[in-house]
Amino acid sequence: MEKPALDNTKTRQYPKSYRAWLQYRRITDDNTYRKYRAWLSSVGLFTDSVITNSAVEELAYAVESMLDVTPFISHSPQKASIILGTHQDIPLENYGLSKSSFEELNNEGYLMRMVSGANNSQQLLLAGKSDKGVLYAVFTFLRLLQMNTSMDTLDRKDAPAHLFRMINQWDNIDGTVERGYSGHSIFYIDNDFKEDIDRMKDYARLLSSAGINAISINNVNVWDTETNLITAEYLPKVKKVSDIFNAYGISLFLSINYASPMTLGKLDTADPLDSKVKMWWKEKAAELYHYIPSFGGFVVKADSEGRPGPFTYDRNHADGANVLAEALEPYGGIVIWRCFVYNHKQDWRDRKTDRAKAAYDHFKPMDGRFLDNVILQIKNGPMDFQVREPVSPLIGALEKTNYMLELQIAQEYTGQQIDVCYLIPQWKEYLDFDTHAGGKNTKVKDITNGSVYKNPLNGIAAVSNIGDNLNWTGHTLAQANLYGYGKLIWDPEISTEDITREWIVLTFGDHPKVVENIEYILLHSWEAYERYTSPLGIGWMINPGHHYGPNIDGYEYSKWGTYHFADREGMGVDRTVETGTGYTSQYFSPNAEKYNSLETCPDELLLFFHHVPYTHTLHSGKTVIQHIYDTHFQGVEMVENFIEKWEELEGHIDEWTFENVKERFQRQLDNAIEWRDQVNTYFYRKSGIEDEKSRTIY
Repeated sequence: MEKPALDNTKTRQYPKSYRAWLQYRRITDDNTYRKYRAWLSSVGLFTDSVITNSAVEELAYAVESMLDVTPFISHSPQKASIILGTHQDIPLENYGLSKSSFEELNNEGYLMRMVSGANNSQQLLLAGKSDKGVLYAVFTFLRLLQMNTSMDTLDRKDAPAHLFRMINQWDNIDGTVERGYSGHSIFYIDNDFKEDIDRMKDYARLLSSAGINAISINNVNVWDTETNLITAEYLPKVKKVSDIFNAYGISLFLSINYASPMTLGKLDTADPLDSKVKMWWKEKAAELYHYIPSFGGFVVKADSEGRPGPFTYDRNHADGANVLAEALEPYGGIVIWRCFVYNHKQDWRDRKTDRAKAAYDHFKPMDGRFLDNVILQIKNGPMDFQVREPVSPLIGALEKTNYMLELQIAQEYTGQQIDVCYLIPQWKEYLDFDTHAGGKNTKVKDITNGSVYKNPLNGIAAVSNIGDNLNWTGHTLAQANLYGYGKLIWDPEISTEDITREWIVLTFGDHPKVVENIEYILLHSWEAYERYTSPLGIGWMINPGHHYGPNIDGYEYSKWGTYHFADREGMGVDRTVETGTGYTSQYFSPNAEKYNSLETCPDELLLFFHHVPYTHTLHSGKTVIQHIYDTHFQGVEMVENFIEKWEELEGHIDEWTFENVKERFQRQLDNAIEWRDQVNTYFYRKSGIEDEKSRTIY
């Protein structure tokens, strides 16, 4: 087998941050260099597939980059130093193993082990349960090399915790990205697909290296032109993209317009119970799988924020999803039905309607009515990706339905990749939250992986944060959220600190000062952002529309149901059973009682659940108003500290990346100051209560 040709995208004249965490730096320690160079000279391949070819190409490129040697690739692997293949193809008995070694692994798991080969020579076995497992084993092996891990006694097994580990692209076919903060789409331009498939391939490499195995490539808000993505006009191009991602073990999905039978099929209805509509979707599914046999399925936003859906015909969500599921079922296709459904035309005078209750109220009564190839996609919180909100009570409430958690890597409400806000600590809190759905220690991560209710289809999805910026994410440090997301949903037990250090070393190298300072910035950034923005779980208070920067009353009299109810006495939303919206009752005991009570409600969520006076004393001992003043001053000080720590790294970080982050930090500081002064001034004027520390409040 000839050595794979190096893809020129990997040697483009882009800044180092284009390579993200796949830097593959040259090994500089002479002893390690000589040892690895000799040891990595040959690769034996037992399994030949599109996916294993991607693994071999990645391995060859990485070894050449790190060690200046191109490994010889052979289909006669007995004497090779590295053995690649699936457990079905490798003669395991030759290496002291059996197929039982793989029984506990799911289909994407792998085994890595140093074994004795011919003449007692040491060989590294990278064996997957499937060819996807082989690919993940190779990426892990390359990561270990970059982390300077000893290979002498390597022996590990690994497999993903979740079946679906998905990215949702909110890209529009005109080239824009809804809630995109990193430039334009890498997929589309001027109502067509881009020709730069090399960049799509590099994105597939990045995602696969982090363990992602599914992607939807268009916005969940499917507009007129995007509706046509499921027609013969675009399907050959969709297939081309699908093939790119399939080669890296990633299944491709499309978001669809629920009214497609009318807009594309010229029917007079999209009623899911209408026989003509059912037949139209079945014919459409047959066409889709004719073009793309590996097609993953549909992502659907229906009856949400003005999008069409089954409510138009007095049908329910199960009716709406099941007609699509029936059409896709013969081909193994999946319907992912989003639960982001609420009244988006609320009257601000109405104090009983509560947007937070909507997902539970809509979908809890539907439990058990969805077909087996439907997955409900539930946002992590009941509102909309705020810097702080409770776990959605719908997670754990559904016992007979497949569902997956939805996160947002794109920082729509958390700084938009201008402000650094590392989200792994937040997501860890969500995954570790005890829902009590099946008794004590029924954590979100045990529900999303299907182990609590034995859901055969399960997983986690997240809104992507990439665009065509040279460093993918606008702010180079925002790459940590994308990488960390993949690592965390592969293994929710991994610590935030381990993910953080790993990303830093892979991306920037292992200089102690670089690791120390960037780790400090990342691990304190969510706290800093929360401190200088919205206090005590109230959320929002942002500029309408684009959602960046403070506007305390920006949504207070709007239709969106996102209110803080601040008056001269106090603030917060009363969601208690006795006097409020009753939202707290949607949780399992004891969470329901904890949130419902002022005495036990956590400080960080107080204003989400309760309307309290400014003089209310928190568990911390501070009053609400003093907490607001203190945290907003502290948040600015933390950003100033981040800037100092970053500037200490000049000369240790490549110039392009150093300047990129430095410029973003200055914009973040300006934003933090504006938040501090507007929020503090607003609540000083509302309450008339002085700051105990007599700082400047306008």
